[in-house]
Amino acid sequence: MKRTYISAQLDAEIRQVAQNRCGYCLHPQYLVPDILQIEHIIPLSKGGSNEVDNLWLACARCNRYKSNKTVVIDPQTNQLVFLFNPRIQNWFDHFEWSSDGIRVIGLTAIGRATVACLQLDSDPIAMRVRQKWVEAGWHPPTR
Repeated sequence: MKRTYISAQLDAEIRQVAQNRCGYCLHPQYLVPDILQIEHIIPLSKGGSNEVDNLWLACARCNRYKSNKTVVIDPQTNQLVFLFNPRIQNWFDHFEWSSDGIRVIGLTAIGRATVACLQLDSDPIAMRVRQKWVEAGWHPPTR
């Protein structure tokens, strides 16, 4: 599906509201080497729109794993659940950081399913990078 134009004003608004960090892993722009992407919570291919309430920021890694998914299986209950929606849900209601600050832990069905889908707790490269960020005192992010 063809992606329609998102204005610079809308782009700036989304970045400000999202605090210039990925809605899924909370990695801030200043620690991510690529520009955070405007992400469609409900993908255009699934009937989503370019309206502000369907847009958020995602790092390239999270956006790639999410792809066009909107629902996934909770690995604990095997129930189909919606992925976390950073536009309307509070990250800290569904996730927490492991005690070492390296892994994201899902606290709810939505959190667990999102962690599994986006590989927030298992991508070896992300784990190594977060470890270095923890050592530098830059991670984990807080509210």
